[in-house]
Amino acid sequence: MSNPVAASSIVLILLIVTPPAWGHDDPWLTPFERSGGVRTPRYDETMEYCGRLAAASPWVHVTSFGTSPQGRSLPLVILSNTQAWDPAAARASGKAVILVQSGIHAGEIDGKDASLMLMRNIAVRKTLASLLDSTVLLFVPIFNVDGHERFGPYNRINQNGPEETGWRVSAQNLNLNRDYMKAEAPEMQAMLRLFTSWLPDLAVDCHVTDGIDFQYDITYAAETGPSMDPGVSRWIDEELLPPAIAAVENAGHKVFYYVFPREDHDLSKGLTSGASAPRFSTGYGAAQNRPFILIETHMLKPYRMRVEGTYHFLRGLIAAVNSHPSNLKARVRQADEVFAGGRGRGGRTLPLLFGLGQRSTPRLFLGVRQQVEKSTLSGGERIRYFPDTMSVTVPFYDDVTVADSVVIPFAYLVPQEWRFVAEKLAIHGVRMERLKEQMTAEIESYRFNNVRLPSNSFEGRQLPEYTVTPYRERRSFPRGTIVVPTAQRAGKVLMHLLEPRGPDSFAAWGFFNAIFEQKEYAEAYVMEEIGARLLSEDPVLKREYEETLRRDTVLARSPGARLNWLYTHSPWRDPFRNVYPVARLMERAPLVTETWRPDGGQAVPTTRSR
Repeated sequence: MSNPVAASSIVLILLIVTPPAWGHDDPWLTPFERSGGVRTPRYDETMEYCGRLAAASPWVHVTSFGTSPQGRSLPLVILSNTQAWDPAAARASGKAVILVQSGIHAGEIDGKDASLMLMRNIAVRKTLASLLDSTVLLFVPIFNVDGHERFGPYNRINQNGPEETGWRVSAQNLNLNRDYMKAEAPEMQAMLRLFTSWLPDLAVDCHVTDGIDFQYDITYAAETGPSMDPGVSRWIDEELLPPAIAAVENAGHKVFYYVFPREDHDLSKGLTSGASAPRFSTGYGAAQNRPFILIETHMLKPYRMRVEGTYHFLRGLIAAVNSHPSNLKARVRQADEVFAGGRGRGGRTLPLLFGLGQRSTPRLFLGVRQQVEKSTLSGGERIRYFPDTMSVTVPFYDDVTVADSVVIPFAYLVPQEWRFVAEKLAIHGVRMERLKEQMTAEIESYRFNNVRLPSNSFEGRQLPEYTVTPYRERRSFPRGTIVVPTAQRAGKVLMHLLEPRGPDSFAAWGFFNAIFEQKEYAEAYVMEEIGARLLSEDPVLKREYEETLRRDTVLARSPGARLNWLYTHSPWRDPFRNVYPVARLMERAPLVTETWRPDGGQAVPTTRSR
């Protein structure tokens, strides 16, 4: 005899998990829904559907935030029940602004189809209309539009659907989710201008995983460690994620944190989850004092399941903010004020690099049976996954530690010839000034040591390896020197860019590689005479030279290298080689400046003491 209670429970679960029947006579079905959950629409289909939403609802506004390298419009769909179509109107409304971006990796397109359904249910069907009570929603359904239109069935070998999808990177072969700081791609420059003008209180980045197999169809990540403001971290952990995750689980999905195995072949060694560098969306959000939630659906799950899981996660995140928007707005405002009010200075430090501690906590992990075998194809070991499920308790390592930090200066001084610095800082919303008069001050800067340039490139750039040594000197700065005060809302971002030890600094990305190049040299017959004289007159230099020859056998065997060593230690050497051109102003100093923008904005004279 059947159990009526159990039967009713099954019916209830099915009602939660399964969307209403997708009848083809429903004009508001998305292309994804019309296909039975196996297909994603092309760019033109997507924009046609967004245009229909805008025509049907006064709550929807379709616009563009830029143009791709191949000339496509970068779409932005704004949802607001008060028609807050610009940042000023959104701020005046007092509502929380939420940005949802999809397709930064255009092959990972679950978020686009989830967003189309969510926008429809909010603004047209109005089954979720209340989500706009306290929010203004910004949807970027396709970020990497050119990669999206590199469409085909063979673009994601690791992924189970859709039938065809776009390509991972942009038309310029740039990974946009490595570009948040260096901002080289036109698409990313447009996104950063969108971000800094709207300054969303919460942002969401929709992806699909690669990596190991497991039972979960949804994983997520958020910066809540030392890279993020503590108040914002508490809000994420206490007010945002618990109700959002509950919404996804109540809809029948399995959710876990976005993790990596410590050892690919042995799950018992544990799982790790650390801090993201600011080149990634979540790390960039932390630098901008904004929670940036990463959604990573599991690549091997069916496309329909992944899209529906993303839909429920987005719905849950928006609902959590919508219920108490003032709490989030207060947290990000307080985080901004730490730097804007100068409270980040006065001997305080900013973490730049992060690591993982040795502490772990036991976590139940829903995995699948795996077996390590010898591969006859590759000759190495291979992992074979089986459909059998297993539940195992493993150590979870998520104790993020600070590996390197730097004292916050009062300002940075950038020689005007390095104009790219100002141009890129402006894209990130950084405020700058310019010296109106020459100034002399005690400053701190860096010398680069052990510089090595790789033979290959990463994201189109040569990333140098180096160490730095700080030094102090009194230096004069001419009129026109760019002044970048740290007492501003974007203070964390500008420091990550200007501190060479930061993993995503301009120096780390190779923008200053020219300073490592030797431009002047000595002829061998000249250096033979001068070098001998220098060694005879300077016993300290002689000892250093002989010690270098003993230590560096490669140099010792090269006559040219030996003579060049003597040249670079002579009075004729280039004193600016391997010297960082950006200076740190550590103490207050009288500065006669004018506000300045590299795009030619109007200058306003100011006199300040830093």
